[in-house]
Amino acid sequence: MTHWVPFEWIVAIRFLREGRVQTSFIIGGVAIGVAVIVFMSALMTGLQANLIKRTLTGQAHIQLSQPKEVVRPLRSTPTLVEGAILQAPLQRLKGIDQWQGIVVQVGAMPEVMVASPAVSGSAIVTRGNATRVVLVTGMDPEIYYRIVPMPTKITRGNASVTGTDILIGTELSTDLGVDVGDKLRVTGGSIAGVAFPLTVAGIFDLGNKVVNARSAFVTLRTAQTLMGLPGGVTAIDVTVHDVYAAEVIAQRIAGAAPVHADSWIKTNSQFFSAIANQSMANNSIRFFVGLSVAFGIASVLVVTVVQKSSEIGILRAMGITRGQILRVFILQGALLGLGGAIVGSGLGMLALTTWQKQMRAADGTAMFDLIFSGRLFAWTLALATVTGLVAAFAPALRAARLDPIVAING
Repeated sequence: MTHWVPFEWIVAIRFLREGRVQTSFIIGGVAIGVAVIVFMSALMTGLQANLIKRTLTGQAHIQLSQPKEVVRPLRSTPTLVEGAILQAPLQRLKGIDQWQGIVVQVGAMPEVMVASPAVSGSAIVTRGNATRVVLVTGMDPEIYYRIVPMPTKITRGNASVTGTDILIGTELSTDLGVDVGDKLRVTGGSIAGVAFPLTVAGIFDLGNKVVNARSAFVTLRTAQTLMGLPGGVTAIDVTVHDVYAAEVIAQRIAGAAPVHADSWIKTNSQFFSAIANQSMANNSIRFFVGLSVAFGIASVLVVTVVQKSSEIGILRAMGITRGQILRVFILQGALLGLGGAIVGSGLGMLALTTWQKQMRAADGTAMFDLIFSGRLFAWTLALATVTGLVAAFAPALRAARLDPIVAING
């Protein structure tokens, strides 16, 4: 049983077969371009995801705090305001007003994953004659560990803490000469702070020596007692589904609640600018590679129109419409783009696999995980096919406008 094949398909495939050398070269050129796009896109995506993961593994996407205190002139007389000298007030350790309601309000937002109350403040840690000033963070482990996965950062001991436990960094453990089970005397840094002994329950490594030497974690109630903030919190840590939309969400939260909101994008502005520049460079590479592919397909089809002028004239004399001739060459462009994209995707996958096997970190592990996204390959196939269609339009229009008599005699 034979299946009916549209006339345009028969002619388009026949033209491609007759020009096997040209067809092979242009498919090879498209394949190389697509392989570059696939390789660079997957590499850049994996690198960015790894950098963002490392940056956000020890911090929240958004941190909410009480608005800072400001000073204003007592009178609004223009002459007094002009001559007034305003001195910035000291920023005291202050809790967020009505923080329970804000946690519920923020947690109910569809963009938000977790909202965790916390108390952060300076404290003095003492072990014998050795003392260190550290930043103590009090949190609810059940909620906070969904933001910062502390159990995966523990090198000794465990992340389970009670009211008499403390987690410290590897550098602080070395500086003070303590290990799991030892006791430290912790004194709150605020005026109302108190001091009491805490047992080291676990030692963590957050991948940063400064952080490991200057950070400690306790339960929320322990921190409230240390800092003299009974029932209060100084911050609300928030994670969102889309990390790139963190600044927009932070501004929305600040507009809806009486809090100051800082996103990771704002606090890591230089890092985010580097990520944005990487994305811009990647998009530029895609654009110029796609442009070269389009010119390659167009040039081959222009040559094909010249070579097949007599055949086109005969087809037109036999009653084939200009629309059919137009579709023949547009179809050729689409087939060249699609064929090159399929081959190029395979080459890109091969290059990515080879790169991942060859490029290793000092400890022998992969430098970072490459992201093989089916969406990327589907997008590449579609882009190459559309590029072929667009590139084929001018040659196809030229072929459709050929006069049959001139083409046959030509």
